[in-house]
Amino acid sequence: MTTENFDFVIVGGGTAGCVLADRLTASGKHRVLLLEAGGEPSSMWINIPAGFSKLLTNKKYNWLFKTAPEEKTYNRIISVPRGRGLGGSSLINGMIYVRGQPDDYDAWAAGGATGWAYKDVEPYFRRMENYPSGGETRGKSGPFQLDQVHERFPISDAFLKAAEQDGQPFNEDYNSPAQEGFGYYQVNQRNGQRCSAYDAYLRPARSRSNLVVRTGAHVLRLDLQGQRCTGVTYLCDGQEISVSASLEVVMAAGAVQTPQILELSGIGRPELLKSLGIPVKQALMGVGENYIDHFATRMNWRVKNTITLNEMARGWRLVREVMKYFAFRKGILTLGTGLVHGFIKTKSELNRPDAQFFMVHASYANAAERILDQQPGMTIGVTQLRPESKGSIHIQSANPFDQPAIRPNFLDSQVDRECIVESMKAARRIVSKSAMANFIDHEMSPGESTMSDADWLEFARRDGQTIYHPLGTCRMGTDSNAVVDLRLKVMGMKGLRIVDASVIPKMVSGNIQGAVIMVAERGSDLILEDYAS
Repeated sequence: MTTENFDFVIVGGGTAGCVLADRLTASGKHRVLLLEAGGEPSSMWINIPAGFSKLLTNKKYNWLFKTAPEEKTYNRIISVPRGRGLGGSSLINGMIYVRGQPDDYDAWAAGGATGWAYKDVEPYFRRMENYPSGGETRGKSGPFQLDQVHERFPISDAFLKAAEQDGQPFNEDYNSPAQEGFGYYQVNQRNGQRCSAYDAYLRPARSRSNLVVRTGAHVLRLDLQGQRCTGVTYLCDGQEISVSASLEVVMAAGAVQTPQILELSGIGRPELLKSLGIPVKQALMGVGENYIDHFATRMNWRVKNTITLNEMARGWRLVREVMKYFAFRKGILTLGTGLVHGFIKTKSELNRPDAQFFMVHASYANAAERILDQQPGMTIGVTQLRPESKGSIHIQSANPFDQPAIRPNFLDSQVDRECIVESMKAARRIVSKSAMANFIDHEMSPGESTMSDADWLEFARRDGQTIYHPLGTCRMGTDSNAVVDLRLKVMGMKGLRIVDASVIPKMVSGNIQGAVIMVAERGSDLILEDYAS
């Protein structure tokens, strides 16, 4: 049987894969195959921003990964949603756009990722952004369309006033070099509709004759000859198919599945691979290690003297909002997971923010199933920006269809525990200011009986969740535990590169979608530079 040959084979049609497919085919010089296990982004809920709540529990668009039970979070099984289908997690996320802080990227460089400091990566943020209302540091003509949340409500404006009363600065653009402060979130939307990585990058590229896109293609393994990756084998409609890459296979399957596919192919920790009967092709101790994610708590208040999303999302009010959305692309259907942002310092001596707030005038009766309360409510999501706790993601069997073991190790670090406690105390303090007095009835969760640091930590362990930002499991670097080098090539291998969230060495300060697109933008340049001749 003749094996199809391409210059590049991209594994994964998610956020990074969409960027790569666009950039690697733009010149017309290279023939590229993009493989995606999921399908086409065909649901009506994708373009409607509020539709994310319908997709987060939909197995067609979500891999529905779960963590292994861990003692530090009381052996709870925590959901780790990851997008499935062309566009990946950019189809189902809350659309919040955050660059992070310049010091984040300078810390990458200081830790060994030379060439990835903020001065190196900032041009890629500007290249990808299309944010017309931004200042001179923002991109205004890139493919990724951005907007500020347009909806305004009395309770959200009051929350901003309360933050001001607490001494917090107002910040119109937290994606300028200065992140600290409060304001309305920026989102990847235009005209009230989601702009996914598929919309921004892949859809325009699909008309090119040198790009082939295959969905329903579940990659089983990388094809290796000695220390060279020559292609991949995938399953489609019950048939195993092998394709070859004359230049490179580029892994873009994300922080969960990229290490999984490497390990299934014999690249990883020898003792793990041997225990599962997988021949070791390349020993790399860092594969699946260094897993970092944002851990968050959700504080809720019963509110009064206002109408919240809890009431607006049902009955005649919902009918009105649906009509408003389809007529004008306005109203509550344009909202994602955050309305008002807050980036704060939990200690006065800190030189930059270490915590993030997501305020929205809604509360869940069942957060897992996205069922809103019947009565009016408000939520502040609270997360530590740069957690120090690190976990792992490893395969549990040689079966490519078995989910890997996801062990985040949340709240392992004392720094993390202190930060999440101080963050929640700061949220309560701001809500207690006079600007909010007309709206607050009482605190529902964790409740006003929560007073001591031990109480706050107990609440975090009992109720905290990931906010879906896994990264680091194939981190870049120059040390012995790095999986890829500074050009994102897999250590000790030829013809194999990783360009996705797994290569990010340290957590960025905020939602990671922007950083992932930046890595893919820069990764595509590195690839094209290497094959310019």
